[in-house]
Amino acid sequence: MITFRKPLEGIERPQMEADVVIIGGGPAGMACALRLAQLIDEHNAHHPDAQLSKDNIYVLEKAREVGQHCLSGALLDPRSMRELLPGFESEAPLDAEVTKESVYFFSKDKARKLPIVPPPLRDHGNYVISLNKFVKWMGQKVEEAGITVFTGFAGSALLFEDDSRDPELARVIGVRTDDKGVDKHGQPKANFEPGYDLRAKVTVLAEGTRGNCARQLIERLGLEDPEHAQTYGLGVKELWEVPAGRVAKGEVIYTLGWPLTTKEYGGAWIYGVSDTQISLGHVTGLDYEDPRVDPHHALQSFKEHPLMRRLLEGGKMLRYGAKSLPYGGWLTIPRIYGNGWMLLGDSASFLNSQRLKGIHLAIKTGMLAAETAFDALVSGDSSADTLSEYKASLDASWVRDELYPVRNFHQAFEHGRVEGILKAGIQFVLRGSNLGPDSKNEAGHLRLRPLDELGSWPGDRAPILYNAKGDGKLTFDRLTDVYHSGTRHEDDQPTHLVVADLNICNTRCIEEYGSPCQYFCPAAVYEMVESSESPSGKELHINFANCVHCKTCDIMDPYQIIYWVPPEGGGGPNYDGM
Repeated sequence: MITFRKPLEGIERPQMEADVVIIGGGPAGMACALRLAQLIDEHNAHHPDAQLSKDNIYVLEKAREVGQHCLSGALLDPRSMRELLPGFESEAPLDAEVTKESVYFFSKDKARKLPIVPPPLRDHGNYVISLNKFVKWMGQKVEEAGITVFTGFAGSALLFEDDSRDPELARVIGVRTDDKGVDKHGQPKANFEPGYDLRAKVTVLAEGTRGNCARQLIERLGLEDPEHAQTYGLGVKELWEVPAGRVAKGEVIYTLGWPLTTKEYGGAWIYGVSDTQISLGHVTGLDYEDPRVDPHHALQSFKEHPLMRRLLEGGKMLRYGAKSLPYGGWLTIPRIYGNGWMLLGDSASFLNSQRLKGIHLAIKTGMLAAETAFDALVSGDSSADTLSEYKASLDASWVRDELYPVRNFHQAFEHGRVEGILKAGIQFVLRGSNLGPDSKNEAGHLRLRPLDELGSWPGDRAPILYNAKGDGKLTFDRLTDVYHSGTRHEDDQPTHLVVADLNICNTRCIEEYGSPCQYFCPAAVYEMVESSESPSGKELHINFANCVHCKTCDIMDPYQIIYWVPPEGGGGPNYDGM
């Protein structure tokens, strides 16, 4: 199993001792840090002779600045923030309170508005936000509370006490940060700095979807049930400036249907950020059958719908981004605690796919993990027995109350939209239950079918096919969109997209699946180029500098031989204002 690039040999690495290390500075990680600081302050106020320190609590964030890699639609359910920081609305960067919702079903040329908005999609009282701005603000609160945030430092590998792979016995003792100043051949450059070994009593994994360290942990300890595998979607987003009056500030529009076929899961959103700015995007479930499905092209096709053309005419695309998100829900949550570690937020599938919301759940899981970490610090015991309080508190919280009744929702759509809607209706009547037992599901990449099994598709059910071009006004090619993501990587570094066996890509995959990486990647990272040396006549080139860190390749590669690992800290997209 490949989990990270081979470390340089014979390097003496700096050691740092920590009480708590939080890997990931998104909403889950920042909420965890802030809640932990609050608890320590309360403890110290009441126990002058048994003071706890915040000096050895660290947040590691791989981006150059806090919030830079954070991307979402985004709508914020304020429930958890009101618990974390009562009255936060008076100072947080909230763009608009939702005052209007509508839902449309799209065919290729028509839009039919649903007569009522389904209850899960009623967003009155929620807020349209830029997750980038919101997390940046949370980071300021964390630093004001006395917690150290290290930006530009990625968690490259977990540190274990021994070689045990038993989840009951294995102990995580910290994390190694990324080496800096390594050239593309894996050799130290003049500015080389070895990564730190941060040895921690408690390690909190809050890396977001398909986190590098979380994947290491889940695979090493077998924390995921293969009959309830984590499943994902890919959201592709653009931020637009449009003439005033097109979409009201605080207005929310959802769509389903075209450009997806009835066999694919997904939909789109339009959020009114201001009177002249809108957030729009399309999500494609990463459990489709046709390897030619192209999520980036789905967004471009979506904008060509007559309704979208009217909304966007005369406007200008400002920013672009893409991010995977967990869709499986409560049944697909892996084990979330063990000796010295806890798993939270998107890394552990805490997202409500029926409501299309997860930020509030990430924040709440961060808070509950902080309360458990605090108890571990007070008791001096970070064993699995102590950290199991995290799971117990989640089960007793409103997180379970929200997720358990929709535990079968995404799985209902396994065989397509029509059957999915019928099953979802039955679940609504039965409060989340199926007519039989709870649904099982497999990892999304296992549902991909070889090209020779697909045959032809009739009429409007033709699969979404790759299209590299756009008109430059309404639709855009991948490279133009990547430019608008602000993505930057140091060219002279090892690729952070590790392919275990390129021969499979150049022979089997191109013949069996048509090289789906060139379709599912929204950033033109994977390119099949002519080659006289390859038996197929083509070989895979990896343009890693384009990568927007969405993790789709790590998720959807049919052979599971692509591993996304952190690039040199600081590299990646810049989702300023997104």
